[in-house]
Amino acid sequence: MPSPQAATAEPVIIKKYANRRLYDTESSSYITLEHLSVMTRAGREFKVVDAKSGDDITHNVLTQIIVEEENRGTTLLPVSFLRQLISMYGDQMQAMVPHYLEASMEAFRRNQEQVRDTMMGMMAGGSNPFEALARQNMAMMKAATGMWSNPGAATGAATEAPAEDVKALKAELQALQAKIEKLAKE
Repeated sequence: MPSPQAATAEPVIIKKYANRRLYDTESSSYITLEHLSVMTRAGREFKVVDAKSGDDITHNVLTQIIVEEENRGTTLLPVSFLRQLISMYGDQMQAMVPHYLEASMEAFRRNQEQVRDTMMGMMAGGSNPFEALARQNMAMMKAATGMWSNPGAATGAATEAPAEDVKALKAELQALQAKIEKLAKE
């Protein structure tokens, strides 16, 4: 989670030279992709520019960091997701994908923070803290499913899930809530 200080600070300029070396202009030192990965996790903004042309190559470098992480065996991106992502290139919906992925990751981050807060509340003696979070997650998942299954959803036309699916999801949610309550009592 980015710190408030990192969010307001100017981005660090990183110069990438032809020999593939990265130079941090803030610390006046050469750094590695691992260092950029740590900066990213800390919420520190940076911009990578080609030292010769001045072109912004931040996107390429961030993609390279992801590829290296995946090659280390820290697989975060399932094969099915990668296939779906690749199939979106050249598709008429391609322009919407970056916005959708950004919104989804932001919603995931917010939910992650809520889960942390909820767990802290449970430890302090909260009652049934997962109910509101579960409702919010259901609404988000319904909206996301509608967006992918119905191209009109992008323009605001939503489709309703069949009643049977909703009943099944509610039953599954109730079972999960019961398990959580049982764990909270232990």
